[in-house]
Amino acid sequence: MKIVIAPDSFKESLSALEVASEIEAGFRQIYPHADYCKLPMADGGEGTVQALIDASGGQRIVCQVAGPLGQPVTAFYGLMGDGQTAVIEMAAASGLELLTPEQRDALHASTYGTGQLIRAALDAGARRFILGVGGSATNDGGAGMLQALGARLRDGDGQELAAGGAALAQLATIDLAQFDARLAECSFQIACDVDNPLVGPAGASAVFGPQKGASPAQVQQLDAALQRYADVLASQFGQQVAQLPGAGAGGGIAAAMLVFLRGRMRPGVEIVAQAAGLAEAIASADLVLTGEGRIDGQSVHGKTPVGVARLARQYGKPVIAIGGCLGSGVEQVYLHGIAASVAAVSRPCTVAQALADARQNLQLAARNVAALLKLGQAL
Repeated sequence: MKIVIAPDSFKESLSALEVASEIEAGFRQIYPHADYCKLPMADGGEGTVQALIDASGGQRIVCQVAGPLGQPVTAFYGLMGDGQTAVIEMAAASGLELLTPEQRDALHASTYGTGQLIRAALDAGARRFILGVGGSATNDGGAGMLQALGARLRDGDGQELAAGGAALAQLATIDLAQFDARLAECSFQIACDVDNPLVGPAGASAVFGPQKGASPAQVQQLDAALQRYADVLASQFGQQVAQLPGAGAGGGIAAAMLVFLRGRMRPGVEIVAQAAGLAEAIASADLVLTGEGRIDGQSVHGKTPVGVARLARQYGKPVIAIGGCLGSGVEQVYLHGIAASVAAVSRPCTVAQALADARQNLQLAARNVAALLKLGQAL
């Protein structure tokens, strides 16, 4: 029997590879001679770099870059085993988790550090890029990223704009004379599971600005600034991005990637699945196991377990999901190819206890799932 194990990480406790290893350990107690194939997964957010370097035999490379408010931060990117594909989590350089709630400043936060990660990967020889855009602290339309890559964003007096989304209200021209020439040789995939446009009631500022520290008045200010940005992109480059689905992802960085890096938006779990060879593994499997820290109604919106299940359903393979916990609306996942879902936590406990005992809980849950399967086979 071949069993494919393709989970996401359990946030704050276990990486995707560690989750897969504990599930395998639990199953081996009941099926010691099965053929196990572990493929760590992610959906484009936290853990995407680790999942892809684990799956490809790549390496994690640490860099010093500018954080969202210009402060030095230690960030990272992944170079996959082919030596040509860089995996970048925008949150590593420009993320909300790099700031305290009091520090959040959507008006001035910049994606400059994300551009520095791209430049570092270019220096290392990467020419294919996967960029996860979740968890950003920014609302600058990717302007900081462009500046880090050599573009010059100028106001009507020819002065370069300051950092942050608010400054885009003064944008007059974008000068690409010093834009890194190596980018013309590159391909970019944008791991994106939202379809928000750049501006408007469903745009980057209105939907995501408040969680990045923007007041209602600042949301309007930022939306107007991004509209100005979109107008310049339209008049100078002939690119209409204001209402383009997905252009508002990552505080609008997707818009810059679409226009200047010829990026292609795809669901993050699809990108990771393709890079990891998940379809090929599932095609010859008898059973697929997946999971993430919490499985609930939101899991159907681009999360790893449902992404894995949808792929497995194409091959007629059964899927069981093991989550750290099961939440409201979990029954929705059964409409997308998951046959059963199980919670790893088996007793009342605090969140801290659940995180501390994640390995033991997960392995025991996997062992119990395997035992039930074997019992069913014997009946």
